[in-house]
Amino acid sequence: MPKMGESITEGTIINWLVSEGEAFEEGDIILEVATDKVDNEVPAPASGTLVKTFFLAKDVVPVGEVMAILEVSDEMKSSKNDTVIQSDNEESQKKKSFKKKRPVTSNAVEMSQSNSFSVNNTNTFFSPLIISIAKEQHISFEELARIPATGKEGRLRKSDVFQYIEDGRPYKFAQSVMQDPTAYRIPQLTFEKGKGKIVEMDRMRQMIADHMVYSKHISPHVTAYVEADLTNMVNWRNANKKAFQEKYGERLTFTPLFVEAVAKAVKDFPNINASVDGTNIIVKEDINIGMATALPSGNLIVPVVKNADTKDLKQLAKNVNELANKARENKLSGDDIKGSTFTISNVGTFGSVMGTPIINQPEVAILALGIIKKRPEVIESENGDEIAIRSMMYLSLSFDHRVVDGFLGGSFVRRVADYFEQFDTKRKI
Repeated sequence: MPKMGESITEGTIINWLVSEGEAFEEGDIILEVATDKVDNEVPAPASGTLVKTFFLAKDVVPVGEVMAILEVSDEMKSSKNDTVIQSDNEESQKKKSFKKKRPVTSNAVEMSQSNSFSVNNTNTFFSPLIISIAKEQHISFEELARIPATGKEGRLRKSDVFQYIEDGRPYKFAQSVMQDPTAYRIPQLTFEKGKGKIVEMDRMRQMIADHMVYSKHISPHVTAYVEADLTNMVNWRNANKKAFQEKYGERLTFTPLFVEAVAKAVKDFPNINASVDGTNIIVKEDINIGMATALPSGNLIVPVVKNADTKDLKQLAKNVNELANKARENKLSGDDIKGSTFTISNVGTFGSVMGTPIINQPEVAILALGIIKKRPEVIESENGDEIAIRSMMYLSLSFDHRVVDGFLGGSFVRRVADYFEQFDTKRKI
């Protein structure tokens, strides 16, 4: 039993994914282990065969206890034929080329030629190792689902993915086959792409593209809209921005005011500050607000204001300005863009009235803020209804309908709008 944390002394076997006598490849997941903190997958340290297991599912095993005996393959075999499973749960195994190459099946060739497919892999749970390989090779989750899986319970193994790559990725451009003959079929059209300058995507653009496609594939997006009157906030900011900079040496943009209000709303509705792990929902303790930011290259990145709910306006302005400056100068570090739990995208910066943002995985919601625009609005006063010029904004919240229902999504975005509208004009800096 591997040690999976400083304070972990034992683990519970969830499931054996390889049976006695079954062969496996290096990096394949041998079994799943649960601790009191997290579920873990134990990968094979080398290619070989599972000789014998000493514990069953649901058994509690002390750290360091022998759980099974493996017989490693000839190319990996050392002086000992039987090796105890040992793993530090890190997926740093290097990819190896296959010495034997299976021919592409006629079925795969036919599917590739017809540009259609049926899902071969009914188990759509992929291990972190498989996901890591897929990201490196720019293989979408839709394409992963087409790869024939040879693992237990329909699991996709590392060897399956590498063999698929060696076979030339026959399902790369395939489209699904409609089972119902009366159903609508996607027409097989050939589009004239036209002529012009060809610009190859840089690495970051490819990563963004993969991230966006994955997000739309994994999360059923729903978008809720509200309108907010920002007149009080706009007037206060315009009246105090000069004094704020003189006092604290920081520019007072709208962004820290937005981050402050969003963090307060997240505290009111903590389930919006979550991520999905299989059938579990992880409600985050920290409130880290990501800010979608354009880089000089035109690419998008999300620097993060950590623990936004614990900071005052001065600290928020300082963090926002530092992150914005780093983004403009391409000096953001890895820590600057990690750990966001909720993201905002200020599409109004580019003049957009509103937007329908794509969720920043693994989060479950993202808020787009439109342009602040003066409009004549009907307001209530002591004299009854009147028409006045007000600073208005549209807010749009895209949320993952797997875990966020309309009530939560609508209530949250309305609460953000309420904080905008109820801004204290007598607030001191």
